[in-house]
Amino acid sequence: MDGNQLVVDLELIRRLDKNGPRYTSYPTADRFNDAFTELSYSGWLAKCQDVAQPLSLYFHIPFCNTLCFYCACNKVITKDRSLSAEYVRYLCKEMAMQAQILGKGRVVEQLHLGGGTPTFLSDEQIQQLMAAVRLHFTLVEEGEYSIEIDPRKVSDETIALLAREGFNRISIGVQDFDDQVQQAVNRIQSEEETLRIIHAARLNGFKSVSIDLIYGLPKQTLQGFDTTLDKVIEAKPDRLSIYNYAHMPTLFKPQRRIHEEDLPAPQTKLDILSLAVNKLTNAGYVYIGMDHFAKPEDELAIAQRQGRLHRNFQGYSTHSDCDLVALGVSAIGKIGSTYSQNYRELEGYYAALDKDVLPIMRGMELNADDLLRRSIIQALMCHFELSIASFNQEFNIDFAQYFSVEIKELQEYQSEGLLQISSQQLQVTPKGRMLIRNICMVFDKYLRTRTEHARYSKVI
Repeated sequence: MDGNQLVVDLELIRRLDKNGPRYTSYPTADRFNDAFTELSYSGWLAKCQDVAQPLSLYFHIPFCNTLCFYCACNKVITKDRSLSAEYVRYLCKEMAMQAQILGKGRVVEQLHLGGGTPTFLSDEQIQQLMAAVRLHFTLVEEGEYSIEIDPRKVSDETIALLAREGFNRISIGVQDFDDQVQQAVNRIQSEEETLRIIHAARLNGFKSVSIDLIYGLPKQTLQGFDTTLDKVIEAKPDRLSIYNYAHMPTLFKPQRRIHEEDLPAPQTKLDILSLAVNKLTNAGYVYIGMDHFAKPEDELAIAQRQGRLHRNFQGYSTHSDCDLVALGVSAIGKIGSTYSQNYRELEGYYAALDKDVLPIMRGMELNADDLLRRSIIQALMCHFELSIASFNQEFNIDFAQYFSVEIKELQEYQSEGLLQISSQQLQVTPKGRMLIRNICMVFDKYLRTRTEHARYSKVI
């Protein structure tokens, strides 16, 4: 489908907005269980030893210098760099243990450092980590190697180092340039700091620069966010993500420092979203899906046009659905038809590795129904359509019979103009794209009771 097709129907969004997963995986991580152990994971890892399929590596770096009040990530707030030195040593040990089972030299097409703040690591620690990666794995020349950047704590020299180490994509957290908003969320970051990093990335040959924004933050106004959007568009990032701030202080302690009376009214929040979509599309950006936009010539937009777009725990991706080896505290991986997650706390993570045991806390093995539904949700999230005939053939099912209950629910969305259903195809309409999570939720068998929705953030 044409990525420029998008209609923002605020009345429809207001009426249909509800809590739901972001579907970086299906089933979602809250379905994982502790019956899936380190032995379960090692067994699946060994099965992948003879498979020639390339890998994706994810490293979770939990450390941050300061606390951003909106943050819901797994993090450790500290200024003590010795903590990250110790952490990198454990990461390297975990990597060696995983590589021993997988087989040394396995080809890696994707690598991502997320956080926390990956650039909390010193230049020497980054070099140490990447040397270990190259010792155990083979990085392909045209791979996708990305890192999340906090512009407030990164020098031009570090950006140059990252380029030398093979990184070719950066993601920069901005959220909002408005001074009042930054003070309300405890993240003071000037426009100059951000532009300096973008310039350094361009100078050092990075293929893609992505900027993250958040709408719905305290003190945010339509006029203020309009100014932020102008500044961001002028910076010409290749990709943009505009995330919905989900205020869930009972789940995330840092959010308790945000005053609820400072949050924008629901209508203002919707107006900000509408403004952002209109300004970005008018500036030539293509709507990829969920919260993501990209320039038409960007790899994400090209992959979507060619039907090659995928979605994983790091968001949208241009590479095939690789096995994902996840390293570090709380990191989530995908091997074969399994998901796994490491211990969430440093203490448990270190304790397992000290015993020479992989630090798997929980996970799950997907059954045939999970795999079918995952494939459907992936198709809808990435391409806004699916071929019923193809699913009948690939999974040996009668789609209409297998999903008879779901089709009845989808017909309600069809009457709202969100999608079109025929015997051969399910097609999301331009005004259904902003509510794609609602449509995917219909296929989520784990969301069959009203109470299940409470643990998730709002769709919009």
